[in-house]
Amino acid sequence: MRIALGADHAGVVLKEQLKQHLDRRGIQYEDFGTHTSESIDYPDVATVVAREVAAGRFDRGVLVCGTGIGMAIAANKVAGVRAAPVGDERSAALSREHNDANVLALGARVTSAELAIRLLDLFLDTPFAGGRHQRRLDKIALLDQGSR
Repeated sequence: MRIALGADHAGVVLKEQLKQHLDRRGIQYEDFGTHTSESIDYPDVATVVAREVAAGRFDRGVLVCGTGIGMAIAANKVAGVRAAPVGDERSAALSREHNDANVLALGARVTSAELAIRLLDLFLDTPFAGGRHQRRLDKIALLDQGSR
């Protein structure tokens, strides 16, 4: 599994902690920035990570900003991306099991590093259930194509 990582200035510290965890798990990743606490615009990073995931160059993406909300909104503008802003374990698992989310958005200002690591593990380890959920994803894919 290959992970595309990105953060804005509010999420850079948590992103570094997540990278350490991925290293311990032996999971490959690429860090698309930012690398400092100097203010940047989160849509810039979200777009790069989302496009990498949508193009299939990475299996999943992880984005970190203050709340995870802005990153998710921006990433979801890229066709083929299903970004989920997640702050609890049940949502992390269901984002994968029911929605086949391919981008996890975390909030560094609202989520502890310990919880973020648990959420990341659930996001990486929970399989998509398929079945009735696939029908719903097919409808979402039509929205990506501009269909009703």
